[in-house]
Amino acid sequence: MRKTTKFVRQFSLALVCLSLAALIAACGDNTATAPAATTAAVPAATTAAAGAATTTAAGAATTAAAAGAGKAIPPFPAKPVNLQIIDVAGNLQLTKPMIENYKKANPDKVGNIDYLTATAPELAGKIKAQQDAGKLDIALVLSGTDGLSAGIEQGLWMKLMPDYSAKFPGLLDNYLEPAKRINDLGQGYGMVVSYYPSGPLFEYDPAKVKSPPKTIDELKAWIKANPNKFMYARPANSGPGRTFIMGLPYLLGDKDPKDPINGWDKTWAFLKEIDPFIEYYPNGTTATMKELGEGTRWMLASTTGWDINPRVLGTVPKEDKIFALQNFKFVGDAHFMIIPKGLDNDRLAVTLDLMNWMLKPDQQAINYDKGYFYPGPAIKGVDISMAPADSQAAIKEFGRPEYDDLIKNNPVEVPLDAKNLVAAFDKWDKDIGGAKVKK
Repeated sequence: MRKTTKFVRQFSLALVCLSLAALIAACGDNTATAPAATTAAVPAATTAAAGAATTTAAGAATTAAAAGAGKAIPPFPAKPVNLQIIDVAGNLQLTKPMIENYKKANPDKVGNIDYLTATAPELAGKIKAQQDAGKLDIALVLSGTDGLSAGIEQGLWMKLMPDYSAKFPGLLDNYLEPAKRINDLGQGYGMVVSYYPSGPLFEYDPAKVKSPPKTIDELKAWIKANPNKFMYARPANSGPGRTFIMGLPYLLGDKDPKDPINGWDKTWAFLKEIDPFIEYYPNGTTATMKELGEGTRWMLASTTGWDINPRVLGTVPKEDKIFALQNFKFVGDAHFMIIPKGLDNDRLAVTLDLMNWMLKPDQQAINYDKGYFYPGPAIKGVDISMAPADSQAAIKEFGRPEYDDLIKNNPVEVPLDAKNLVAAFDKWDKDIGGAKVKK
């Protein structure tokens, strides 16, 4: 009899311990966005017996997990952490003020922030080397679809959505529709922080180009008639470069614009045909703008932002013009926030909070910058009147009225997904211009 009673007491104690553990796990989130079922269980615990309350909380936690609430968000660290952020897309021009605003508002969470830059093709190697060494210094990556895609292919990134969706309530509904479609390409490993419809557009010197092409055939004829006066940068490291090649299938009527290997016969033929008339391919867009400004090139592949911002900066003359070809479609572009696998919980908690901050409407308005990624915001309801005064002034002086009509009246296609984008880059490097890339 005593042995039976002792066993019952031990078994009951074990059940209580397990129930308490479930209750603690259900209450461990550092945000105010816990599922409603879990929140509703808290007042029940103040009036019910301990066993019943524990059962309710455990049930709510199970329900939340079944609904896809994701992983528990780590609690904030006891003292500020230092963060290292790497940018391979030029995104810090847009988002660094947002990050500094977060640092100023949250001295209890973040101490020093170290900013690094690199090219997109270098990114995967840098991250993998740190992960292999078991010493991950980089907490946040800012990248276009190029660096994001390469990292997805190699399994370098942490899954953000839906794993940590509780940290970003309603985000997917708040994205602009094209930005959300591009965000979907990230497969949950990246989150769009900046968006623009991009191009392909073509920028030119009106003193040298009196009658710009109107169709894709006229563009090809112009390039051939003016050797070494047209330029675009290596697509793997250039927004306008990759937008140009991704826009060609729509202009040329290729079989499948989303399949660069089996559906781009006309595109690859076009790029090979114009290659002899292009002197070299820079490893980044900035070099193309400098050569246009200096008069070495007369026409470039460009985008809305790469048209406006270099003219604001004086790299390209204010008087230079742009055109879009007949029947073109925008191929949208975006910059992503990414967290590498292996980040410790203290920095993970703060980095997730920083990302959430950068998606707030008042911070998103900073994306207008000086036209670099025009318009820039990825979230609905963020207009130019919310932007800093210097951004408003720059857009007023250097923006183009025709952009409103172009954006309104032309569809926006999403860029290639991760696998196909990497395939397109590899094929371009191998078959088109890799031997002529100049760093």
